[in-house]
Amino acid sequence: MASRGGRAQTSRPDGRGADVPLELHITKQLPDFTLDVALRAEDDAPLGILGPSGAGKTMLLRCVAGLETPDRGKIVLQDRVLFDSERKINVPARSRRVGLLFQHFALFPHRTVAQNLEFGVRRLPMPEREKKIAELAQKTRLTGLERRYPRELSGGEQQRVALARALAVEPQALMLDEPLSALDTYLRSQIEAQLQQTFQEYKRPSLLVTHSMEEVYRLCRRLLVLSRGRVAAFGGMEEIFRRPPNAEVARLTGCKNISRAELISTGTVEAVDWGCRVRVAETIAGEAAYVAIRAHHIDFVEASMPGASVENVFPCWLARSSETPFRITLFLSLREPGSGEPGNDGAAEFELQAEVFKEKWERFRDQPQPWHVRLPPTALFVMPE
Repeated sequence: MASRGGRAQTSRPDGRGADVPLELHITKQLPDFTLDVALRAEDDAPLGILGPSGAGKTMLLRCVAGLETPDRGKIVLQDRVLFDSERKINVPARSRRVGLLFQHFALFPHRTVAQNLEFGVRRLPMPEREKKIAELAQKTRLTGLERRYPRELSGGEQQRVALARALAVEPQALMLDEPLSALDTYLRSQIEAQLQQTFQEYKRPSLLVTHSMEEVYRLCRRLLVLSRGRVAAFGGMEEIFRRPPNAEVARLTGCKNISRAELISTGTVEAVDWGCRVRVAETIAGEAAYVAIRAHHIDFVEASMPGASVENVFPCWLARSSETPFRITLFLSLREPGSGEPGNDGAAEFELQAEVFKEKWERFRDQPQPWHVRLPPTALFVMPE
């Protein structure tokens, strides 16, 4: 049996260890809540970890890497038991073969690129060491920079050095803690492309912590949503974004339009906070508590002809707008300004947020209001309490 100072013990927990790249169930008491996470990574697809600040995301990575010790539980990586509180197994971080990539690079400032990479392969004989460093530099587009110091590199180059160093130990898993957040937009896209290539070649468990919904959607196929140390959702990326299990997960995955809901009949819901009745393509088992739609799914249509019946088309008025270089967010009220209805006193109140590309915005921005929005039944989703 491995001890606190020993090697990871080979095991087949529940007879399935070798079939599951990463399996864990750990608890750890934190100042404001208890981190309690159970997951089974069924394949080597990168797993995104999303959640608000202070939800326990970084602590989860640190527990897997061995930098923090859970209070209870088990961590099994590639059929190796790294931690088991019942059997008193706690493999030291240096022996876990877990690569770490931090937000702020964490390079040795007094060492060159080659020396930073050498740190991960220092146990190899010199000829093998040099060959490995050359391979890592080539894979991460660092060839020609080996003699430079971190201060002589751009942020993107420093992050590629940090990635190469994490890969140098041939890790059984990669832990990436917001690796793109300290970079500007241009460098972020470069490193994101590098990570996509790395994940395609790596074929081992990777856990990516991020605050960016778009980033996690592009890089990962599976998603873990954490809220105050608890698993709010875990599963396929597409399914969680299309059908969040509850309003909290919908908010954490960037949904801007969520209303309290009352079921009127099969397929018809009263959106209490929007002040309208909508048709939905899918309902849920049990009582619907919320109805929601993502901002980019709201469509703008021509006013319907008299007597025509079009599902989920409503007049709207622009309360305010917010622009980015390519898109515009429109804050819309479904109540006519000055109508005297509850919640509408003439101020810039709104019920819905819509996102459109500027090309489309230019086509209707100068048309007289009210405009007309359509909430496609297939884009609406209902959720329980």
